[in-house]
Amino acid sequence: MKLSEDQLKEFDKNGYLFIPGQFSPEEAAVLADEARTVYASDRKEVWREASGVARTAFAAHTYNEGFRRLGAHPRLIEPVEQLLDGPVYMHQFKVNAKAAFDGDVWQWHQDYGTWKRDDGMPEPRAMNIAVFLDDVTAANGPLLFIPGSHKLGVVEAGHDLKTTSYPLWTLDREKVKELAEQGGCVAPTGPAGSMLVFSSLLVHASPANISPFDRTIVYLSLCHVDNHIRTFNREEWIAHRDFTPITALDDNCLRELVDHKMAATG
Repeated sequence: MKLSEDQLKEFDKNGYLFIPGQFSPEEAAVLADEARTVYASDRKEVWREASGVARTAFAAHTYNEGFRRLGAHPRLIEPVEQLLDGPVYMHQFKVNAKAAFDGDVWQWHQDYGTWKRDDGMPEPRAMNIAVFLDDVTAANGPLLFIPGSHKLGVVEAGHDLKTTSYPLWTLDREKVKELAEQGGCVAPTGPAGSMLVFSSLLVHASPANISPFDRTIVYLSLCHVDNHIRTFNREEWIAHRDFTPITALDDNCLRELVDHKMAATG
């Protein structure tokens, strides 16, 4: 899959692209089932909220077949290779949950701020590409973006170890207010199967989910192979150390799982 010239210009301007319905409802549904299986497992890679519900599952592509296939899907790999101008490796893979009623916030931050400070990633030649596994609405904790904030470089941040179960380098309220007065604030929403790609420098967050509807999103954090991390302060399943370029699978790799599930259920 290749991005058009208009899409490339939009990404350069805003720091993100939103493509509704990039994956079929059936593809999203089979991955949502896989996410529930992962969240129910007793693994160190699955982090939980104070309530006990899953917050995020790291490195699911290494122990789950559906997410292994998604982690090498051409609809995800090829656009990022185009934007980063070369081969990429998997820096991080997360299946982020926002459980109904209990999904907690993700504070305002830049992903590259963490990757630089904690992992020694030399440059912001990395980005996120994400797939909605549930319908994402204004009610169930959508991502919030400040368009254009990716052009500001690394913004000063503090290490928040208290707000949630996951430590994060976060921006203070005054800085977020200043940036939003310049660029506004948007919340891309859409059906399960929609896709987001956004710069590792884009300032973003998400609110708590107190709605009765789950919100699950899978994130591939992909980095140019020449820009691999230099320090290994975090667990390998959080910041990967295999810098092998990803080889994309066939476009129908998830469809095969859908067909298998339909055959199994009759």
